[in-house]
Amino acid sequence: MANNEKKNVCVFGAGSFGTAMGFALAYNGHNVRLLCRTQEAADSINVNHRNLKYVKDYELPDNMVGCYNIEEALADVDLIVHAVPMQGSFDYLVERKKHIPDHVPIVSVSKGIHSEKLILMNEVFEEALGKDHPTAYLSGPSFAKEIMQKMVTSVVVASTNPEIAELVQNCFKSSFFRVYVTDDVVGVELGGALKNVFAIGAGMLAGLGFGMNSIAALVTRGCHELRQLVIKVGGRPETLSGLSGIGDLMLTCFGSSSRNRTVGVRLGQGETLQHILDTSLEVAEGVPTTSAALKLLKKHELTLPLMTAIAAVLHGELKPQDALAKMMALPAGHEESHTTELIL
Repeated sequence: MANNEKKNVCVFGAGSFGTAMGFALAYNGHNVRLLCRTQEAADSINVNHRNLKYVKDYELPDNMVGCYNIEEALADVDLIVHAVPMQGSFDYLVERKKHIPDHVPIVSVSKGIHSEKLILMNEVFEEALGKDHPTAYLSGPSFAKEIMQKMVTSVVVASTNPEIAELVQNCFKSSFFRVYVTDDVVGVELGGALKNVFAIGAGMLAGLGFGMNSIAALVTRGCHELRQLVIKVGGRPETLSGLSGIGDLMLTCFGSSSRNRTVGVRLGQGETLQHILDTSLEVAEGVPTTSAALKLLKKHELTLPLMTAIAAVLHGELKPQDALAKMMALPAGHEESHTTELIL
């Protein structure tokens, strides 16, 4: 099928970001089906033309519908968008594998590191669907509500198959949604995953009452730590100078709409992590990703103090103010020795 033809698209996951991705595609005239976890959720979307649970303020176009039956959702499908939270993605895909056509490309917008397997979404897809399934990975600074408002947004799609990358690019690109392409899957995925860790740290600083100076320092040091881990895992450091790296990192650390930053704010204000998780509507992927990142550091024999300090707070080993004091007590030295080859 030519890339400029209108497609039948199924979105796995009808949360706020899955809905926003569906909206961006429907805006371009594609037929979009949101695969919901319950018949009630699908019916609500179709009756109200809104996703009342997650993005209730925004009307959905007529060519965007909710589905509960997977066979109906995947009928004559040309593209699948995977917007299920990372930690549940493997089981979700395995359970639905028999319904997913082998030739249909699937683009992931899920960000994170599997907390047990220590793998990214590309490896989840390989294990769940087979290594030959065509895949791509979309990431970048993009809050769901701003997409629903048709605010100008730029993202990047990564794939080792340039034809798949171009297909996804052409499906999504519009007057307000700009899409770049790259073949650095690991760099794009790891940038999108680890920015959530630093967003929690930025939120802690805000919750403790600190301002932009401290958060800007955290973003800079976070980018340095992110670069070191990306190189070890096999990504390209120059990818971090783009949308999935510093772009997403800045948005998530400074933007008040970030759910991961919000977790950090509440921790900084004295709430317990368990209470925060119990009272949150949507998943904050940064929490399990932080634990996974700590395991990756040990695996690759890296010492990254900022990630380690954030993990210590999440694991209940330090209070936010004590973690900050510990970071401030570390030797500073020459900046060049800490930021060698850092690309900003």
